[in-house]
Amino acid sequence: MGQNKGTINDWLKSQRKSCTIFFLSAAILMGLTGIFFSCQKSSEQALLKIGVPEEPRSLNLWLGTDANSRKILSQIYQPLYHRHPETLEIIPWLARSEPVFDREALTYTIKLREAKWSDGSDFTSEDVLFTKKIFFDFKIPRYYSKWKIIKKIQALDAHTVVFHLAKPSAIFMSRVMTAPMVSKREWEAVAKDALTKGKPLRSLQDYAIEKPIGTGPFTLTEYKKGAYIHMQKNPYFFGTGRKIGNHVLGPYVDSLLFRVYGTSDVAILALKKGDIDYYWGDIQPGYIKDLKEQTNIDLYFNKKSSLYYLGFNLRKAPFNDKILRQAVATVVNKEFILTRILQNFGTPMHSVVPSGNHFWYNPNVRKYGRELDHEQRIKLAHEMLKDAGYSWDIPPVTKEGKIVTPSDIRLPSGEKMNKFVILTPPADYDPKRAFAGTMVQEWIRELGLPASARPMAFNSLLDTVKGKHEFDAFILGYGKLDLDPDYLRSFFFSKNDKPRGWNMSGYSNPEFDKIANVQHSLVDTGKRKELVWKMQEMILEDIPYLPLYNPHIIEATFNENFNGWVAKVDGIGNIWSMCVIKPVE
Repeated sequence: MGQNKGTINDWLKSQRKSCTIFFLSAAILMGLTGIFFSCQKSSEQALLKIGVPEEPRSLNLWLGTDANSRKILSQIYQPLYHRHPETLEIIPWLARSEPVFDREALTYTIKLREAKWSDGSDFTSEDVLFTKKIFFDFKIPRYYSKWKIIKKIQALDAHTVVFHLAKPSAIFMSRVMTAPMVSKREWEAVAKDALTKGKPLRSLQDYAIEKPIGTGPFTLTEYKKGAYIHMQKNPYFFGTGRKIGNHVLGPYVDSLLFRVYGTSDVAILALKKGDIDYYWGDIQPGYIKDLKEQTNIDLYFNKKSSLYYLGFNLRKAPFNDKILRQAVATVVNKEFILTRILQNFGTPMHSVVPSGNHFWYNPNVRKYGRELDHEQRIKLAHEMLKDAGYSWDIPPVTKEGKIVTPSDIRLPSGEKMNKFVILTPPADYDPKRAFAGTMVQEWIRELGLPASARPMAFNSLLDTVKGKHEFDAFILGYGKLDLDPDYLRSFFFSKNDKPRGWNMSGYSNPEFDKIANVQHSLVDTGKRKELVWKMQEMILEDIPYLPLYNPHIIEATFNENFNGWVAKVDGIGNIWSMCVIKPVE
């Protein structure tokens, strides 16, 4: 079943040739099916071929935080606990069982599995203690801020650790226990040396690691930058043969081969020909019709844990008025955005928690203008504004109930509303958000609001909105939200209203702050859920952000070689798929 190095090189040569021919004559390539691996299929099935959109930034765990690096590193470094692929509950992974929580002492006692690192050495409590030490010594971004809730860790024996917390924490299991564990044997000398440097973290991140040691299902065999990444099955993987998360784990393939495709066109062509089995990237809707016509291609549509939204600056007029924000929310037609912009490959968003995060999502939040047609939306928003003291020389709705082009709206003070701008990313960066901004502009102009949508280079947009707070409204998004909803506290907590802070809208509500703080410390999941639902209701009443849409993540596989992909929130590219995919018989 194993692939030798010559086979991999042959495959890469064919890929380079395919890319060259594609740019010379795409039409010819469309007809070239089965030019590689058409023979000896049983040998092919050992090698799962995966295309990725970009080169990984780094295979050093402390630097490789981009999406493409994580795809590789997530097969190597493993956490104590993972999320169940279907229920999204936190379940034991490197840990052997659920933790024992002592409410009085604020401790979690965790038993570890009998596991080994990929070099054959034992995974023990000492590795857990060392992982915590490296997080603290270097204040590792993404981990230290969560782990500093821990006062100390004790190793009772080689496979029992006790975490002592400084205070109760709702995110201990979801954010702390899901961090990757690292080998003390691999990193101790490297870390010790880095601490002697002028910039310890930079030194740690610059360390060139060639063969990472992990406890995951695969290990790195060879990395040729600009060409491929070859990984082989880890013979010491603790999960092999175990039933975890309703799946009996393998891996059932001998190796993985990752290849970078600079353009979607080339990647999709390779997928259609069977030169790769899976493209680990989000496929744009324009490819779907063509892919559906091939019986050897399977398409997957899954919800994302993401939030795309219209944000308001609550620090100044005109959007410091909640009624105005609610009126804008009323005329924004999310179903139109879904149909015209997302081509029905997504869902309208009604809460700031995605509906795919089904445990935490509150379906009962206020849904502005839902099930109303466009004319009804305008009439309702007009009444809301009129009742709040806004006026027009020519109102958008006549006394007879006819919709007309209005004059510019006047504030309750009688002054004309100043012109304002809705900032969006440029169309070449994100056409969906750019077009959504244009549609919002047109809808609210029908109320007499002097709005204009303006694209801005993405980094400048972030600096303007998050750094300087010099904006009226904007359209942005979070493409990958954590499944734990504590981000609500980060986004809307009043103390985070500061330059570069997460509270970009300037939302301030003492009651929300109080609830946000309480839920952050609640260990009781049921009680915490009640508060998280209440937080969502408050946000959708006050509208610092108006959720707009959540696009599907669209993926495709070549189905003649492998099956058994595990579909979950954020798609089929996950640790579960890599552990359970099997060759087609």
